[in-house]
Amino acid sequence: MCVCNDITARVLREQAQDADQQRYRLLFESMDEGFCVIEFFDGPHGPLSDYIHIMANSAYERHAGIPNVVGQTLREIVGEEADAWAERYGAVLRTGVPIRFEQELVATGRHLSLSSFRIEPPELKQVAVLFQDVTARKCAEAELRRLNETLEARVTEALAERRLLADIVEGTNIFVQVADMDLNWLAINGASAGEFQRLFGVRPQVGDNMLTLLADQPAHQAGIRTAWERALRGETFVEIGEFGDPSRERRYYEMRFHPLLDADGRQVGAYQFVYDVTERLAEQERLRQTEEALRQAQKMEAVGQLTGGLAHDFNNLLAGISGSFEMIGARLAQGRTSDVERYLAAGQGAARRAASLTHRLLAFSRRQTLAPKPVVINRLLADFVELVRRTVGPGVEVEMIAATGLWSTLVDANQLENALLNLCINARDAMPTGGKITLETGNRWLDTRTARDHGLEPGQYVSVCVSDTGTGIDKATLERVFDPFFTTKPIGQGTGLGLSMVYGFARQSNGHVRIYSEVGQGTMVCLYLPRHLGAEQGDVTPEPVIGPPVVPAGKTVLVVDDEPTVRMLVVDALAELGFACLEAQDGASGLRILQSNAKIDLLITDVGLPGGLNGRQVADGARALRPDLRVLFITGYAENAVLNHGHIEHGMEVLTKPFAVNDLAARVDRMLREA
Repeated sequence: MCVCNDITARVLREQAQDADQQRYRLLFESMDEGFCVIEFFDGPHGPLSDYIHIMANSAYERHAGIPNVVGQTLREIVGEEADAWAERYGAVLRTGVPIRFEQELVATGRHLSLSSFRIEPPELKQVAVLFQDVTARKCAEAELRRLNETLEARVTEALAERRLLADIVEGTNIFVQVADMDLNWLAINGASAGEFQRLFGVRPQVGDNMLTLLADQPAHQAGIRTAWERALRGETFVEIGEFGDPSRERRYYEMRFHPLLDADGRQVGAYQFVYDVTERLAEQERLRQTEEALRQAQKMEAVGQLTGGLAHDFNNLLAGISGSFEMIGARLAQGRTSDVERYLAAGQGAARRAASLTHRLLAFSRRQTLAPKPVVINRLLADFVELVRRTVGPGVEVEMIAATGLWSTLVDANQLENALLNLCINARDAMPTGGKITLETGNRWLDTRTARDHGLEPGQYVSVCVSDTGTGIDKATLERVFDPFFTTKPIGQGTGLGLSMVYGFARQSNGHVRIYSEVGQGTMVCLYLPRHLGAEQGDVTPEPVIGPPVVPAGKTVLVVDDEPTVRMLVVDALAELGFACLEAQDGASGLRILQSNAKIDLLITDVGLPGGLNGRQVADGARALRPDLRVLFITGYAENAVLNHGHIEHGMEVLTKPFAVNDLAARVDRMLREA
């Protein structure tokens, strides 16, 4: 019955995803802007030197003039121009920084306004490109430049001959105005006069004064004066302004101002070329909105996949937990206590699996609690390899290749082993008939280009790689292996969070993970972790736990947590062991108790608290009042900013929820004994 429900849920999710894809395709095809997605690959000209078009809408051919572009590579289309395009979009892929630019296509003579951004995650090697044909505007701008280059000479000639300027500026649809030092028009072409009349309701003529003509429109008069004053002071500049009567229509204009000089070089006025850029700015805004819509669609698709998988897995776990409680209640009511232990075990098992799922999600989102220490990974792998051999079974050979003189790295050793074990289990599953797993370490020095390709900063790194001789991964699957809840395993045999967790752990450790695979040849996954230049930390022998902790007499613990259930369980567990406990539901209440004369030996506080004071602030306030007070933070995830990225003071420790009551008791006992 459960399997059928799982299959039905999966079919419904796939149908919903198909519907989403149809909506996204409709969005792409209805866009007036050209749109395409390109995917980089290593070509004969070097790494990431070429790309293929994997998606394009119908507007692409209309704007770019290139039909049937999907499936074509860059070098097939543009040939000699390929290097420049690959470098430009390759920079977007490597850095994640969007770009906007304009470019003339040599093959077609068209001018395009382009916008490009990276599609996440970077391992997809995909970049989205949006563009519009701006050839008409570029031609108008070229005409503007030509007119600008010739007008000064002709103005000087006209002034010398005392001819009017109207016949010079007439005959162009670009708005041209020439004024003397008092803002009297020396010349104005018909296009500009007509636009002026449309905006302000009056038609200017040569000899009119700008300010006088707008005497009954003081707001517009001030705008005109401000626009011309800089040019009359001798400046050459370009600016964009908004003009027009709100009751009519307001437009945006790009105004190019120049001082007007006579034959002797004295300034006698100023002139301007004006181009209506209202549509261009609207076009840019549409492009920005389209880009944002695409980003939102991409984000919602990822969120939909994440929440769908999360809801499915947690519903199964909650069913096991709630069902166990119901059966315990029923058996107790019936007096059949012999079955209670079985249901307790089932409920606790489901709770542990839920905690494990949450841990994997936090690892994927880079919010798990890490305790990084300087380690040489080779020293961890000696015992770890034996664990892998027992895990994968006799049909798989396990080999370790340890680099000589391996550098140390700052990493959480337990989480590193979890990540590597995940990779080894994946490798085993990829070799159903047996094969070989190789763990290899090495020192790596990444130059600027290599580091950029890996999404890292240049410098020294320690690598640890897990490779197999299995079936390999096809290209389409390889692009999605780090997606949360994506799995190729049968239902019930994989959560789809293993590689997501490895990726999150590597990034949270300031490193990265790369995967290489060929179908039929095998797969290699490499973790790159920054080199640590300090000394390696010596091994710490854990304190053996022999029986329940012996509580020192008269010890008092203050428990601060806004969740009543958690607070009750912590207090009851500690009281059961003989501790005296005080309670507070928020930071302010906790501080008031700390400010009293109450004897307190240990503060246990949640990190995320309501009411304006978080757990770290409560602890800092407590330490100001009681400098030697021991503090134990309990948290549902690693709020690194609150905990100063793990740099907490001596006598402070962190315990991650959910935790076993015995673990809490042992931690409290040890901290109080060390006080």
